[in-house]
Amino acid sequence: MKNIVVYISALLFTANSYAQQFIDKAVIEFEVNTNLKKKMSNDSWTEQIKENISDLKTSYYIYTFEDNKSIFKFDRWSEKTRIPNYEKEDDEESIWYFDFTSNKMNIQKQIFGTKIIINDSIANIEWRLTNENREIAGYNCRKAVGKIMNDVYVFAFYTDEITITGGPCSVNGLPGMILGITIPRLYTSYMATKVTLNREKATEIKPLEAKKTYTITELKTLITEKTKDWWTYGDDKEENTRQKNMFMWEAFL
Repeated sequence: MKNIVVYISALLFTANSYAQQFIDKAVIEFEVNTNLKKKMSNDSWTEQIKENISDLKTSYYIYTFEDNKSIFKFDRWSEKTRIPNYEKEDDEESIWYFDFTSNKMNIQKQIFGTKIIINDSIANIEWRLTNENREIAGYNCRKAVGKIMNDVYVFAFYTDEITITGGPCSVNGLPGMILGITIPRLYTSYMATKVTLNREKATEIKPLEAKKTYTITELKTLITEKTKDWWTYGDDKEENTRQKNMFMWEAFL
């Protein structure tokens, strides 16, 4: 009898652990930190602005997912963030919708002061798994190194306890949910602060509609044309190239 009780207890414990291990719908809060001063150029006008802003631009985003679909959007600013409004607008307007079953993404970005909707297939990211692990928001995560936009490295931590293969912004494609990423060339990190299973703060998961949408290729052509005369001032060609690259990387992140 004692052995039977032990067996049943072990079975229940295993079943409960299994149920806790695989999560297919939840709301995840991310803290996003960007070292704005390092991103900014070093001309005299910009140096004056740096004196009046905080080192970090810190905001919070909400990632809602269910039925293998997700939406990631801005929630609020940290009270410690002191930056001009024009540095906030792009963050507040950006929305990422992904349908992993159909392999489709629908993204809203504010570019050139205009809301632009991208409709395209989900981009493939090259990933290399490592043996490094860390805990994020109570979940054991494994480190992976990815490459986006051909030459921008992303350091990610994902958990296979959460089944969706998504992550912040358009970063995805690992065997589970990405709860932390760092993008050194954009001086930015995304880190999950909590995972809520009751979905009280859930956002409706649906694509955005627009009369005009762009594929990735079409948007690259548009941006290239509209910015052909940008970043041509001054003698610091290296800095101009850096600023141009960051603009392009952020447009498609």
